[in-house]
Amino acid sequence: MAALIDSTDSVDHAPVTVLIVSDPGIVSRRVAAVVPTLEPELAELLGRPVSVIQSVHLVRLRPDDTIDYVRARTAAPGPDPHAIVVVTEIPRYTPRQPLISEVFVDARLAVISSPTLGAWATKRRLRIALNQSARMLCDPATPERRRIPFRGSRWKIPESGPSQLYALTVFSWLRTVLGMISTNEPLRTVPRLSSALAAAAAAGAFGIFYNSIWQMASYLPSWRLLLFTFLAIIILMGWLVLSNGLWDRTAQTRYAQVTFLYNMSTLATLFVCVLTLYATLFVAILLGGAALIDPQFMALILGRPVGVSDYVNLAWLSSTMGVVAGGVGSSFDSETDLRRLTHGRRERERFDLDG
Repeated sequence: MAALIDSTDSVDHAPVTVLIVSDPGIVSRRVAAVVPTLEPELAELLGRPVSVIQSVHLVRLRPDDTIDYVRARTAAPGPDPHAIVVVTEIPRYTPRQPLISEVFVDARLAVISSPTLGAWATKRRLRIALNQSARMLCDPATPERRRIPFRGSRWKIPESGPSQLYALTVFSWLRTVLGMISTNEPLRTVPRLSSALAAAAAAGAFGIFYNSIWQMASYLPSWRLLLFTFLAIIILMGWLVLSNGLWDRTAQTRYAQVTFLYNMSTLATLFVCVLTLYATLFVAILLGGAALIDPQFMALILGRPVGVSDYVNLAWLSSTMGVVAGGVGSSFDSETDLRRLTHGRRERERFDLDG
């Protein structure tokens, strides 16, 4: 009898292995940041030693647009783990709400969609989603009251079938789009626009050396400068979308709702990229103008005393001119390829064409 008790205790306290399969890029970096905290949390809650292993592996899709769970399971770098959690940048949702996590207890597998976690506090939210999903796989009998509260979301646990964690807030769709923008990593995309920045800088430099542009900048009201800025950004975004084929069509993604989400995230990501390029150009021209143009000489040309606002307006107008020229400059650079910027393009790369 004592031997039986000892054997049971050894099984109950056997180490648990959790494999996290994560998409390359920002998703994997987020997972790596929370793994050290996740291990002791799960060990304390399960009452057993827990080993969390991360495998960076592009999550594949099957022809029916579902995740290839077999390929995900083969990503284990050792013995078959007790639980597998797939963390992907693919936005997942039901007809009404974004889907944060889906847990298949019988298959010992869960899928977490990183974009549905949003763009802020993502590491904390990812840690909670991983914690809850892994616990449900390792201890299916975990009562509802023991789960960590997940603000703005709710678990739906049917008697049969997968358990699902939904985002319930009014702004859940907006949070999903913001999450998609963050996974696009717009600030890392800006260097790809080096040719556009070079052309924009060359055109913007005319504002420093041609006093007719000084006079125009001094007479234009702020609302017109703001309008021209908006139009210049829209022109450059439109040029980049058309020249790189970034606009997804429903035929490519099969579903109109998916297409809408992909296109909105693409436009928002491009807006961040172009706005960053514009701000960089503005600062460069402002500093260049302040260093090269003597205030007395500018006052002589304008026929009145000048101040900081005159230099700001000059940089503003010159940057706007430069951004328009930047779109033309990007078209002459064969290495400027932004197609992987879009979720739709990256998702189409997930299909296992080799079977």
